[in-house]
Amino acid sequence: MAKRCYYEVLGVPRTATEAEITKAYRALAKKYHPDQNPGDDSVLEKYHEVTEAYEVLKDPEKRAIYDRYGHEGLANGGAPPTEGGVYINLDEVFGDLIDGLFGSGRRRGRGGMRRGDDIEMVLDLELLEAATGVTRTLTVRYEANCRSCGGRGTRPGTQPAVCRRCRGSGTEYVSGGFFALPQRCRGCGGAGYVITDPCPTCRGRGRGEAQETVTVTVPAGVDTRTQLTLRGHGHEGSPGAPRGDLHLIVRVKEHKTFERDGHNLICQCPISFAQAALGGPVELTTLTGEKVTLQVPRGTQTHTVLRVPGHGMPDLDNPRRKGDLLVILIVQTPTQLSPEQEQLFRRLAELEHSTPAAAPAKGWFGKLKDLITGEHSPTSEKRG
Repeated sequence: MAKRCYYEVLGVPRTATEAEITKAYRALAKKYHPDQNPGDDSVLEKYHEVTEAYEVLKDPEKRAIYDRYGHEGLANGGAPPTEGGVYINLDEVFGDLIDGLFGSGRRRGRGGMRRGDDIEMVLDLELLEAATGVTRTLTVRYEANCRSCGGRGTRPGTQPAVCRRCRGSGTEYVSGGFFALPQRCRGCGGAGYVITDPCPTCRGRGRGEAQETVTVTVPAGVDTRTQLTLRGHGHEGSPGAPRGDLHLIVRVKEHKTFERDGHNLICQCPISFAQAALGGPVELTTLTGEKVTLQVPRGTQTHTVLRVPGHGMPDLDNPRRKGDLLVILIVQTPTQLSPEQEQLFRRLAELEHSTPAAAPAKGWFGKLKDLITGEHSPTSEKRG
């Protein structure tokens, strides 16, 4: 079955910007995600189709190849499709397999250059920072090419020797029945050359650890597992190749008062018996420090929920649109009463036709004895 146009899959024009492509992908990924459609196996294929389209169109280099040559151009590693046959580049076909087997995750570019690996870091945020947005400065450690030898691994002024085993190709072929299967050269490890006079700084590795300070602007509305990408702040690639990207995975800490539910926030608000029975205004402080006044209805029961529109979390794609604040009213039972309060509650009990017996003046042991012997019970009073 022929693949659909990637722009058609995401529902965007060919002139779409990177932001428009990302927005369309997020909406479709959420729509077709298996977790959102339990028991529906048909959405899995659509989800993979949407993800594949996004992985190509978000990458400027892949998108340029796709715009020029289509699906065949991507399959041919950027080469144009040939007439009367299919172009097959065995090195590209088996490149990822070989890299996986030998532990290298670098992606190859034209001319044997390899783009640097990506870096993933966890970015911890407070709930308030997620609601308002924040600017953070981070220290990122990454692999860099040696500044002394430029990443070649040789002593400055010297050149590496061409590998005799693979003659500089980095690949040797092993017979596998009808085919000669490529594998990484065992003589040079796939580099195509052998270092005979290593660089004293990096000891022939051509690599070293470096660090840099980056500033990231976190938009309002992010949530746990939101990914922020900083292009070109990953590991350095081979000399002349671009750096990888830095992916920041957001993790929002729990708040002691507010709980997040999508775009809404939930909190509890204690009220007294009098407030619950009579109703009236109650002042509340929101997550961002604003004061709002709630009108508690007369006769409110505990766990009644009041909604405060527009005081929840902002939408990541549209920060002007916010969720609501859901306030759960909790009617508190007093644990200690003043004499005046106790008198009032007893009067209330009389009005409700459920007057309790007068509180005995005896101690705890005397109360227990009265319960056992039946003294001060309604039955014993009638007999007296």
